[in-house]
Amino acid sequence: SSGINAEYGESNSAMYYQGSKPAGSNEVAEPVANFLKWLYHFIEKNEIYHVETMYEDGFYKISEFYYKDKPWPSPEEVQAIVEEKDAGSIFMILYRELYYRHIYAKLKPTLNHRFESFANYCELFSFLLGAEEPVKIELPNKWLWDIIDEFVYQFQSFQQFRSKGTKMSEDEKVMLQDEENAWKVTAVLNILMQLTEKSNINDQLRAIEAGEPITEEVAGEFGIKPVYSMTGFFSLVGLLRLYCLLGDYHMALSCIKHVQFKDKDMMALVPACQITANYYAGFAYFMIRKYANTIQLYQHILGYMQRTKQFFQNRSFQAEDINKKNDQMLALLAIANTFCPLRLDESVNIQIKEKQEEKVTRLQHAHERGDMTVYDDLFFSGCPKFLSPVVSENPTPFGTSGPRGLQLQVFKAEVEQQRLIPTLRSFLKLYTSIPISKLAKFLDMNENEVRCCLMAFKHKKEIAKGDSVDQTTLDIDFYVDKDMIHISDTKIARHYGDYYVQQVLKLKESNKLILGSALTRPAAPPSA
Repeated sequence: SSGINAEYGESNSAMYYQGSKPAGSNEVAEPVANFLKWLYHFIEKNEIYHVETMYEDGFYKISEFYYKDKPWPSPEEVQAIVEEKDAGSIFMILYRELYYRHIYAKLKPTLNHRFESFANYCELFSFLLGAEEPVKIELPNKWLWDIIDEFVYQFQSFQQFRSKGTKMSEDEKVMLQDEENAWKVTAVLNILMQLTEKSNINDQLRAIEAGEPITEEVAGEFGIKPVYSMTGFFSLVGLLRLYCLLGDYHMALSCIKHVQFKDKDMMALVPACQITANYYAGFAYFMIRKYANTIQLYQHILGYMQRTKQFFQNRSFQAEDINKKNDQMLALLAIANTFCPLRLDESVNIQIKEKQEEKVTRLQHAHERGDMTVYDDLFFSGCPKFLSPVVSENPTPFGTSGPRGLQLQVFKAEVEQQRLIPTLRSFLKLYTSIPISKLAKFLDMNENEVRCCLMAFKHKKEIAKGDSVDQTTLDIDFYVDKDMIHISDTKIARHYGDYYVQQVLKLKESNKLILGSALTRPAAPPSA
């Protein structure tokens, strides 16, 4: 309508965060009240375009301008502002989700905040799951993803808080006993699983794999609605993340077995979801030693992030998390490519050298110098913050280093098994055939030990290939015929095109900076 356009049009969209801040009072500023009233109006009317604009732009800008170091107005205040009689309405549930999320992001949540936020999530998911017919509400895909992502994050935060039992006050310990069902791992898993089942998302993904259309017969009465299908899909990614944090990597990968990691897939609708899914899927493959799959996923997503980095830099609230994921993937990629040498894109190679140059240099000589701590450093740089699947009276049930230390031990066992393989590979690459006895002298081992090493090398190489289609680029292959080793060296052709494309992009960025500085340079004062 013309009234809405006049107050919420493009020319006035900045009104929400350009007003004056209330001086030293808790009074809600007029632009904030206007923002809340219009958000309420658009959610009630299901005007998804306006809801998306207000959520992705207005909410974060108001947060930065008015609420950088304090919470948004309380739900009770907002209920009065928008004149909503029902505290359990969908708008109030969604507002409370934003309210608690802001507290987690900008402030330090109390134990009461944690419990109240969990109760609000239960209310929100009950609204979707308990309905006898599909709910008549539409929300932007970005908001639906953020709800699931924040739900898993707050569970992770609660478990980390609970593991620090010695630092809790007596009141907090009593509250935890009284609210023992809040943020239980089984409850969180159960909610995410119910969301996937309600939407029939796995049936939909199977149909997409087979090239079939998504009909109501496939998706069901609920799954055909975008709010259910997208929530179900994002819940699969939430389960992937949660199982990785708990250390169950096979279960994590089983959740996404029908997901296609393509730029035009459902997850591509929300870039943050695409990056999260690729990171955790790649990490799960890394921990089950399918390094080629890890490399394939990380190369793809790192290239995507490089192409779209300008988009994220314009959104400061996302840039920090995206940059962290970028650095984590580069660290894991450096290890994966040591265990399973494949040709990397030139742009990815440049990123690894820029971010991890010192560690990569140490990695190349780690086995010669016996400096195996570099593997620990890179692993800790790249791994997520693991969780314990059980709550124990002992604050560190897995020893002094907790779940993270347990996962490191699993990884270090693999490093130890790979210890001789780089040296063995370097000798084999020098020959087309070599007697086992001669190789045994080079390695200062007996012939039986060399045979065991060759079997281990072959075994590790086959596992590392995983399900990756790019298996021809493994740098070496061999077979043993009686006492002779025959080597087939795969020459990896350099792709010069990648290098030139990278340099062209750098030149374009430099030109933009030069032109930008020239345009913003103040004009010279007129001569007297």
